[in-house]
Amino acid sequence: MATRDTTAGSVGRERTLAQKLAFLWGVTFLLVGVLGFIPGITSNFDDMAFAGKDSDAELLGLFQVSVLHNIVHLLFGVGILMSRTWEAAKNYLLGSAIIYVVLVIYGLITAQNDSANFVPLNNGDDYLHIALALGLLASYLASRRDRDTSYDRDSTVRA
Repeated sequence: MATRDTTAGSVGRERTLAQKLAFLWGVTFLLVGVLGFIPGITSNFDDMAFAGKDSDAELLGLFQVSVLHNIVHLLFGVGILMSRTWEAAKNYLLGSAIIYVVLVIYGLITAQNDSANFVPLNNGDDYLHIALALGLLASYLASRRDRDTSYDRDSTVRA
């Protein structure tokens, strides 16, 4: 069941669980992408490469990042925009989960010092990607049936 959301830009609109979760994930990824470019939060910031295994920068001293890796996080912030409709939010959650499953597989078959490790990924990233894949998939499964179909038929707010 959708609940009333009175956040800016959605006054009087009902937002489904899928929309709320897509927005939350989008904000989180956007924040992580920005933090990846801040020295101090990202250790070895001066050693950050555009891409590849030679980037020694680590977000929070744990997760190997590069400029490309941070840009990918920023792009996942599209969940903020996709949270505007139930269908787009649901697709964002499932599509993101699938992408993270692919990243998990990629991380498991690619050695950290391998030239194919262009993202770059380390063990911390692999574990985080497993958690993200599971979290996004759980978000999709929890919200895929949470749709107020009357809102789709009638865009007016019902009392």
